[in-house]
Amino acid sequence: MAGGGFSRLPDGTVVVALTLARPPYGGARPGAPVRILVHAANRARALTRLRNLGLRAVYLRGNAQPPTPDEITAVLHHPDGLLWRAAPQTAQELWHPIRALMTPAVHPGPARPAA
Repeated sequence: MAGGGFSRLPDGTVVVALTLARPPYGGARPGAPVRILVHAANRARALTRLRNLGLRAVYLRGNAQPPTPDEITAVLHHPDGLLWRAAPQTAQELWHPIRALMTPAVHPGPARPAA
């Protein structure tokens, strides 16, 4: 079950924050919790943006973990309005663009022998 919440901004838009398991193709530790922030016109559009990226089973039930003021500032200053970072927040981890989470991890293949 994803934990999350939302905050309505003075201009009528919302910031939705969700804690989800990391997708299996999204990095070194699949299944580790990540915090995802979405800025959109309303809650339904925020969830639609995540579903369009391939996160199909994303629902917002309640407002148990709304975004903090720092998270709201981070997502408002990002051009895409879609960010993530590891859920148990380490002191120095920065926010990452969503494409860094959604792209498959690149593993170098075996070294080619010299010709």
